[in-house]
Amino acid sequence: MIITCISASNIKHAKDNSTSSEICNLIKEMVIKKTKNLITVKIIKLVDYELSPCIGCGQCFKKTICVNDEDFNNIYSKVIKSDGLFVVSAHYAPIPSKLSILLEKMEQLTFLPRFHKEEDRSPLYNKPVGIIGHGGGTEEIIKGYKGVVLNTIANALSYPIEMNILGVNEEWPNGIALPIKEVIRDENSIFPIQKYDWEDIKVRIEPLVNNMIGNIIATRK
Repeated sequence: MIITCISASNIKHAKDNSTSSEICNLIKEMVIKKTKNLITVKIIKLVDYELSPCIGCGQCFKKTICVNDEDFNNIYSKVIKSDGLFVVSAHYAPIPSKLSILLEKMEQLTFLPRFHKEEDRSPLYNKPVGIIGHGGGTEEIIKGYKGVVLNTIANALSYPIEMNILGVNEEWPNGIALPIKEVIRDENSIFPIQKYDWEDIKVRIEPLVNNMIGNIIATRK
């Protein structure tokens, strides 16, 4: 059984240390420990891919791939072979551009066949997805990420794809957003440094990870 975790960060200078990648690594460790390697986690870092925007050519209707974007096809083939999906996204404007492209093409690949034949279903139909948002917001601000990050991604993965959007509780029905501990200036860089309380993050994402594991195992019984 496989879970794919998408790190949506597009910050090249962060390399493997972006917050999105760190969260994916944390999820991987938690899943391996909880399932004793029964479920593996594969991480896809969008920063490593060059995705091109959808141009609405319609050729994916018969091809079931994007004829203009091999990187997208590479990612999508891995995603649809997974038993579950995590999407970890920073708050940009509102989400990273490559993630927006990925979601748009996933939706288009499903929409056209579904429009012509309602009973057609996405390869991702009813598969569980956990959405995690983060950014420069403190505890007081992260609730605003529900609309701009979590709901944006959840809407894209709802109809016509119809993934099973996992929540944490009534307050967080479409995933979870994570606060920063503090932001500091770096005299050697124009970019701020965001500090996280990683032990606190483990506590916050554990219910979502448990929900994912439970959903996957239940479908295999």
